[in-house]
Amino acid sequence: MTEAITRTDFVFPKQKNVYHGKVRDVYNINNQYLVMVASDRISAFDVVLPRGIPYKGQVLNQIASKFLNATADIVPNWKLATPDPMVTVGHYCKPFPVEMIIRGYLTGSSWRTYKSGAREICGVPIPDGMKEHQRFPEPIVTPTTKADEGHDEDISKEEIIKQGLVSEVDYEKLEEYTRKLFQRGSEIADKQGLILVDTKYEFGKVGDQIYLIDEIHTPDSSRYFYADVYEAHFKQGLPQKQLSKEFVREWLMENGFQGKEGQQVPEMTDEFVESVSERYIELYEQVTGEKFQRARPENILERIEKNVNSYLSDK
Repeated sequence: MTEAITRTDFVFPKQKNVYHGKVRDVYNINNQYLVMVASDRISAFDVVLPRGIPYKGQVLNQIASKFLNATADIVPNWKLATPDPMVTVGHYCKPFPVEMIIRGYLTGSSWRTYKSGAREICGVPIPDGMKEHQRFPEPIVTPTTKADEGHDEDISKEEIIKQGLVSEVDYEKLEEYTRKLFQRGSEIADKQGLILVDTKYEFGKVGDQIYLIDEIHTPDSSRYFYADVYEAHFKQGLPQKQLSKEFVREWLMENGFQGKEGQQVPEMTDEFVESVSERYIELYEQVTGEKFQRARPENILERIEKNVNSYLSDK
């Protein structure tokens, strides 16, 4: 099988520290730039699974790069360059400690919460009588706290402001940007025969300027339905054909894993890993309308190091 990059330990010039997230390794260059390497790690239920997915990092990085370019007129973003298929370099920002999640449809975790009897998510009331995958009259914003480890927690706008996590002025701006970004993402998806169902955005600041940071509209941060079968499947109560990593969560649940204490991650066979890789590539091509160009599969770490050092040498 093609090599999957599940760990990086680079030492770049003027590097201050490195943060290893669930999927991305983020290198702080002199508190001025961030070098974000999209690894091939895959997480579900806030657990990093034991095997990486070939080309997943490239897919995520290149989709995010395209959507950052396509939304730069709405809000400034952190991206400066993509010197390698798996790397974005951008502004060093101080992140807000919340993630802005926006949902156009009642599905995934929101449906699971609703089915359990809840009629409110993050302070947003949800009407009785809704069905799985039903469209909301208007998209709803359901933020979460941003946890370095473990589970992110749902939180209301009021609680965010009350706890001083984000000022009221900044929060109003974050919500405005979130709705505009979702609208733009939905318009782009529609042209590709897709529905942008839900997604998350992260923001940070440099001085007083708010920036969109991290990834945007990727299969790890977003869920897409196929538009051509949505109505028929919804009316018949059938599962939606979707492009996201929900199929990985469903496979885990079918095999008795939901990230709960004492549960074991099921064995990820070569065949399963290969199928997940192909699904990510399919999503890239469906979302962007472009053929995926697989980067050279050998000496990946050497390639990344060389490309990033070459970019930073000009800074």
